[in-house]
Amino acid sequence: MATETAGQRRAERAAAAHAPAGTPASPDAPAVRPMRADARRNYERLLTEARTAFTEHGTDSSLEDIARRAGVGIGTLYRHFPNRTALMGAVFQGEVEALLCYARELADDPQPCTALVDWLRALITHASTYRGLSRALMTAYADESSGMARCRVPLGEAGSALLARAQQAGAVRRDVVIGDLLQLTNGIALAAEESPDDPELADRLLTLTLRGLKAGGTGRETGA
Repeated sequence: MATETAGQRRAERAAAAHAPAGTPASPDAPAVRPMRADARRNYERLLTEARTAFTEHGTDSSLEDIARRAGVGIGTLYRHFPNRTALMGAVFQGEVEALLCYARELADDPQPCTALVDWLRALITHASTYRGLSRALMTAYADESSGMARCRVPLGEAGSALLARAQQAGAVRRDVVIGDLLQLTNGIALAAEESPDDPELADRLLTLTLRGLKAGGTGRETGA
């Protein structure tokens, strides 16, 4: 979209100065000034309208329409969110926090493999919440600079801990890595999104995936 591209060029230079309070910064990044009250209100309205639009119409919703519903111009949207993925990352941060909290709850589960499976199932549910989210998450794994990295990185760290426990318990093969698992869950969510008339598809695909994770297998067996 031409407008989005032009806005991105305008906003990228100023994005850091308009980052919301609490946004993680690298150790080498300059100090970020807190947003003014009016800027904070605009930021929150944009998030609210974006969340509604993504829920109703998917993540490819018009950014111009989101800005209009928030009562601001498209330039204001781009000053807060340099591109679509930056807006998506901010919108989904609440869901990511819930998944991180769930991972912490599962950290001491007496059945590490079950804990990992339950968390992966929650990931699939999350990725299925908004049409287009699973595809965006898959793309984020190939782009370290993506605005969705703020979602991907902490989820990878939380999942790694659960995976390590399952591997230490001898329930999951040692060559399994969390990045592959996260991509698989996103792929399953995408497949389910494309097959709305088959509500059991995601669980069936997850079950098939888990058969290949079992310790002692070669990944070629067809049985559980």
